[in-house]
Amino acid sequence: MNNNQLFKRQITLSEIGEEGQQKLQNSSVVIVGCGGLGSPVAVYLATSGVGKIHLIDFDTVDITNLHRQVFYSLADVGKPKSEVLANFIEQRAPFTKVSFTNKALTKENVLSEIKDADIVVDGTDSLPTKYLINDACVLIEKPLVYGSLYKFDGYVSSFNIKQKDNFFTANLRDAFPEMVTDIPNCEEAGTLNAIVGLIATTQVNEVLKLITGVGKPLSNELLIYNSLENTQLKMKLNSVFTKDKIAKIFKVQSYFDLACTSQNPDWQISPEELKIKQGDESLEIIAVLPNLNVPFKVNQTIPISEFEVSKIKIDKSKTYVMVCQKGLNSYKATEKMKAVYPDLEVLSLTGGISNY
Repeated sequence: MNNNQLFKRQITLSEIGEEGQQKLQNSSVVIVGCGGLGSPVAVYLATSGVGKIHLIDFDTVDITNLHRQVFYSLADVGKPKSEVLANFIEQRAPFTKVSFTNKALTKENVLSEIKDADIVVDGTDSLPTKYLINDACVLIEKPLVYGSLYKFDGYVSSFNIKQKDNFFTANLRDAFPEMVTDIPNCEEAGTLNAIVGLIATTQVNEVLKLITGVGKPLSNELLIYNSLENTQLKMKLNSVFTKDKIAKIFKVQSYFDLACTSQNPDWQISPEELKIKQGDESLEIIAVLPNLNVPFKVNQTIPISEFEVSKIKIDKSKTYVMVCQKGLNSYKATEKMKAVYPDLEVLSLTGGISNY
C-alpha cells in the first residue's frame, strides 16, 4: 500500500491533489483533549494524512463517554484516553506518526507541549484550559482551531492566524474577554452526540483548510451552530488582545482547574467505605447532578449549578456525602460546604458513581 492508494479519493480533488496531500503529510498537529471533540478530530486528521499528531489528555475512558466518544469501546473503560486513541490511530493510519501524553496541560508544561506543532486543536471542556491553550498559542504564534459545546449549541473558530502583514487574526479573548467561572461542562449540562460530532468534524475541516490553503478559514469570526433549529450564525471578531496584552495576562493568571488538580484526601470517602456505611442514618447523601443513576438511596438532589449552602438545612450531627458521576462536581460542592461550615463532616465520593 502506498500513499496514493490510501488517499486516492482525496487526491482526486483538484483543489487538493498530490501537492495538497504532501502538505498534510508534512504537517504536525497537537490535539488537547481526547474526548467528544478531540477523539474524532484526531482520527479524521490521521485518516486524512496528517503526518504527525500529538495527543494530550490526563483522563481515562468512562462508560458515560461512550455515547459520543465513539472510538472507544466497553473494553477501554478505565484505560487512559490518549493511549487508547493513539493505538486506534496506529491501526488505521500507517502514514501518521502519533504520540501521546497522559499528563494534564498546565501553565508549566503548555509551551513545551505545543512548540513543535503547526496547528493546535482545542478539544477540551475546561474553560481555564481553553484560555491557557489560547494564551500559549498567542505567545508562541501558533494557529489554534477552537471548538466548544453547550447543550445543543456548538462554537468553532480558527484563532491566531498569521497574516501577510505579520499581524494575527482574533483569538479567544477577542470573542470572550473574561473567563466566566460558572459555565457548566457537558457532565453538568448534558449533551447530544450529534452536535458533538458536527462540531468535531467542523474543526477537522478548519485544520484541513489551514494546512492545504484551500477555502476560507473561520478567522476573525466565531461560528455558532444550533442543532435543534439547524441554524448558524457567524459573529465577527476584532483583534484587540495582542501578544503583548496576553503576555501580561499569562504572567499573572494561574489557569487553575479543579479537574486537573489534586483533592484533599481528608475530604474524601472511598467507594469501599461508603458501601460499608450504607444504611447508616447519620449519613446525608446529596447528589449534585440531576438524573444521576445511583445504586443507593440519595437524601437530596441539588445540581451543582444551583448549589447554595445557605439554602441547605444543616444538621451538625450528620456526615454529608456529596456524589456525582466522576467526583469532580461533588468535590466542588464539598469545598462550598466546608467554606461555610469548616467543622462540619463533609465528604466527596472519590471517583464518583463511575468508581463505585
